[in-house]
Amino acid sequence: MALFIGLMSGTSLDGVDAALVDFSAAQPRVLATDFAPFHADLRASLLALQSAGENELERAALAAADLAHAYARGVQAVLRAAGLPVEAVRAVGAHGQTVRHRPQAGFTIQLNNPALLAELTGIPVVADFRSRDIAAGGQGAPLAPAFHQAFFAQPGQTRVVLNIGGIANATVLAADGTVKGFDSGPGNVLMDTWCARHRGEAFDAGGAWAAGGLVVPQLLLRMLREPYFAMPAPKSTGRDLFNPGWLDGHLAQLPQAATTSTQDVQATLLELTAVTICEALAGADASVVFVCGGGARNTRLMQRLAEIRAPVQVGDTSLLGIPSDWVEAVAFGWLAKCLVEEVPANLPAVTGAKGRRPLGAYYPA
Repeated sequence: MALFIGLMSGTSLDGVDAALVDFSAAQPRVLATDFAPFHADLRASLLALQSAGENELERAALAAADLAHAYARGVQAVLRAAGLPVEAVRAVGAHGQTVRHRPQAGFTIQLNNPALLAELTGIPVVADFRSRDIAAGGQGAPLAPAFHQAFFAQPGQTRVVLNIGGIANATVLAADGTVKGFDSGPGNVLMDTWCARHRGEAFDAGGAWAAGGLVVPQLLLRMLREPYFAMPAPKSTGRDLFNPGWLDGHLAQLPQAATTSTQDVQATLLELTAVTICEALAGADASVVFVCGGGARNTRLMQRLAEIRAPVQVGDTSLLGIPSDWVEAVAFGWLAKCLVEEVPANLPAVTGAKGRRPLGAYYPA
């Protein structure tokens, strides 16, 4: 067996996804999975580090060490579930927690402490996946399209793989074998922010709160004027742009006569996610959109995507053999495998890099 563990903690800042995967066959086989939510202090620290603040360097180092411990617990959980020793695993792929993503300025920062993670687990760690692509002139993201191409592409058929995490990113696997990939804009990040602020809940379960509201046309139109949405690919984004300040700025500019309830704002944020995804996919001649990430569990969002994209079918990646909750973690296990085997893993057509490059840095156990 070729066993690797993938770890993912994304823009939603909800916790750590861990997947133990066997890559020895033509299709990856997920042997065990684990999700552990961030404890409140770590989540607060990571959220605070999304923007400039006092004593950032020390706070970032402490949060990275705390994150490594959370990652280690995920590794131990999947090994325990599979009944396997650490020696069975070739490497761990740990994406880290993005706190800055400024490819236009030539950098990206994912908090991580891979040396500590290797020490805690006794397994080699591959980390820092984005930096080499950015060094080669690319966006450093999204990186999952290479994995989607390797395992989800079907010759002669155009498929779309849509990951809706905090940020939504799409991969268009064209029938002719070419690949496009890009971040379309906000996925869950604004909806989660608004729900936490006004309901004290981490997310709007099933989109039920949004479903009971009405879209505010003035607010939706204002947000849709964001220049990012009109930018051509390659492009990627994050909380640097789509954050509470961005939303509050648009709310503050609504006419005083416009009355909006907090529930109507939630409905409008869901509509923003759905519309920007579908507009970004307008040229994709696909019969099915396969969704993964937390957004796949948002019933109302999935309904809106199906309504806007009709007659295109909207399903999830379990139809392709990997449950929607685990695609990203599996992808980073595969990216670790690529580095170990010295296989370039970026797609210049997606990221804009000057060429194929190995991704990641290796930390021996």
